[in-house]
Amino acid sequence: MCEITEVNRDVVFYVKKKLPDVTKVAQIFKALADETRLKIAYSLTIEEELCVCDVSEIIGSSTATASHHLRFLRDLSLAKSRRKGKLVYYSLADHHVNELVKIAYEHAVEEGEKDGERC
Repeated sequence: MCEITEVNRDVVFYVKKKLPDVTKVAQIFKALADETRLKIAYSLTIEEELCVCDVSEIIGSSTATASHHLRFLRDLSLAKSRRKGKLVYYSLADHHVNELVKIAYEHAVEEGEKDGERC
């Protein structure tokens, strides 16, 4: 904690002027903060496309629950879906989402190794 308060008003003004609206970014992180949705997203970095039935088995839930989480990810443009007959297949929306999930995991692993833990 700082022992004195000294604000660099030029830097603060510059940063505030450059700071974008982060509402949508916060929504992305909120969606991925749910452990089940993060497991689904990470699963989709391993296997490019999964049907709802596969996802439900992976996360250990009903197909209705898996479908709910997948729709949530799709509604936030983190995932996309396609129908093939009676099955619905999901994939990550694009390489940005794929990289975001992988980088977050790599960061957690590195931090765990520093702390002597394993992820």
